[in-house]
Amino acid sequence: MTTSVADRAGFATLARFFAPLALQSASQGLTYPLVAMVASRGQGGPLNLAGLAQSNMVMFLLGTLGFGLIATGMVFGKRREAFVRFRSVVHRLALVAVAVQALLCLPPAARLLFEGLIGLPPTIAHPAHITLLASLPLQWLFFARIPYQVSMYNGMAAGRASMATIMRILITALMAPLFVFLGAVGPLWAIVCLTLPVALEVGASAVLARPFIGRLPEGEGPPPTRRELLWFTLPLSVSGYLLALSAMVLGAFIARAADPERMLPAYYLALGLATPVAFGTTRIQEVVLAFQSPASRDRGILWFAMAAGGMLGCLPLLFIVPGIAELYYVGLQNLALADLPLVQTAAWSLVLFPLTVAMRAQGEGLAALRRKPLTVIAGQAAYLATVVLTAAMALRAGLAGNLIGAVALAAGNLASTATLRLLLDRIGRHDLPVPATTTLHGQIR
Repeated sequence: MTTSVADRAGFATLARFFAPLALQSASQGLTYPLVAMVASRGQGGPLNLAGLAQSNMVMFLLGTLGFGLIATGMVFGKRREAFVRFRSVVHRLALVAVAVQALLCLPPAARLLFEGLIGLPPTIAHPAHITLLASLPLQWLFFARIPYQVSMYNGMAAGRASMATIMRILITALMAPLFVFLGAVGPLWAIVCLTLPVALEVGASAVLARPFIGRLPEGEGPPPTRRELLWFTLPLSVSGYLLALSAMVLGAFIARAADPERMLPAYYLALGLATPVAFGTTRIQEVVLAFQSPASRDRGILWFAMAAGGMLGCLPLLFIVPGIAELYYVGLQNLALADLPLVQTAAWSLVLFPLTVAMRAQGEGLAALRRKPLTVIAGQAAYLATVVLTAAMALRAGLAGNLIGAVALAAGNLASTATLRLLLDRIGRHDLPVPATTTLHGQIR
């Protein structure tokens, strides 16, 4: 049996590689609670936040065209010609995502999406319309940073890659209260507060990545074609599409439960803190790609994933401690004190969310490593089906709207993980000219 680097790497080594990646991924979600105070301070209060959350989910849904690009770049982008071709694929997918989002901003399409399909009340649908249009530049920026990130990950400089992200978080943390102080509040200003720091992050990432891009070696053979890169990426991106679609589906179920104008803001406020840490645990996939051999049966990374997911899942509970809860949710997020118990209950119910995401990400990392992206699609199809079924059953059983999402998310992730494990050795390998995988300790295949 082949010995992988993961067989020799301890938790400390895995943690040093994982921590900056998790921070970088979590920052995309971490900045949303920071700007939530800008949205919720405007006219409409927490209803603005619910609308912003819905438009962000639509933006993320479209952005999942690039969901598999990090894994694709880490597998294929280690040679100069292949990296240039990979970067052109990133830009083309970005154009598609931005164009589709622009079409959905047209009034008839926006009304059909938010009021018709999702079923949002007008008080939440109006800020959703505004923020979807305003976030078009943000969509492009999220794609623009991917090649720079990939070049640093392949150079085993995860810590360096996180520097630009840390800068982004700090700038957002400074801008959000400044906007509130200046009276620049409401959903539109919240998008501005999100976009400017991301633009600075992309610029800083370009500077930090320049040495790694410049040192890329010439390829020994023909690089993969754009079609081959897309064929590898799109199955992984379809899985991201299903994940994002499930978030919209859950919003639709909660909107149809009792008292949606209280339950939706309560759920999204709790989810706003659980989502960043859950995003962070998705970077277990990169840990698998960097440390594990395709032929290895090593369980070390699975145990590491479970430990990391469990620990990260407990972090949002700090914000429901008496005193801190009133300060954050009531003072900063403008939540009515009477609704605080709804948020606290939702926060407890979301504890397992990051843990189940970490387990799923470890399985998806193995699928990418073995070049079996169709396995990921099967897993995410099981995820979406389970989320819909669980949410429908919970709604029918009369479960409170602030709990429906947490129950469905945990069940969906567990179903996806089980499906991945069952099919990993049954679905055939997708043959592509993939170069040898380089880890921190050298060649593993």
